Amino acid sequence: MKEKGFGGGNTITGLNFEKATNILSLLKSKKGYKVKGSVIFYQNKEVARSYRKNELYKFLETENINYEKIVSKKLLPDEALYVIVNNTLFIIEMKFQKVAGSVDEKLQTCDFKRKQYAKLMAPLNIEVEYIYILSDWFRKPQYKDVLDYIISVGCQFYFKYLPLQKLGLPVPL
Repeated sequence: MKEKGFGGGNTITGLNFEKATNILSLLKSKKGYKVKGSVIFYQNKEVARSYRKNELYKFLETENINYEKIVSKKLLPDEALYVIVNNTLFIIEMKFQKVAGSVDEKLQTCDFKRKQYAKLMAPLNIEVEYIYILSDWFRKPQYKDVLDYIISVGCQFYFKYLPLQKLGLPVPL
């Protein structure tokens, strides 16, 4: 099984997730980071913006973009993190399972969703990457094929951990 992340190892260079953790709360706890509303600062310099659920569409409105003319249905991200330095919007979906269920099939939709978000961001020339943060439940052998698929279509996954460097965010010293 190809794995993009192993989770939890280094609390300085990344974000450790337990259940459905808020990324802004995790960033606030990192040395040098501050969060004001949806704006993320590192050493008092703006480095990113966070758009959760409908906030992404409010941002598009401020840019005079009508999503309904681009996609037929609104997608609501757990987290959409726009990182200024690399002009990339990271769609971050958190999937924490303890029993088999509908999340199994949702993992197979990342390619479609990534392409939809890319269409939305195209007028702004913003790149899009799609990342799952998964619980250890998905380390089971029966998820090998779907995890391989996620990688094969250009999406990514990490287990309970997301490296700041992967996002292009500064790593605290």
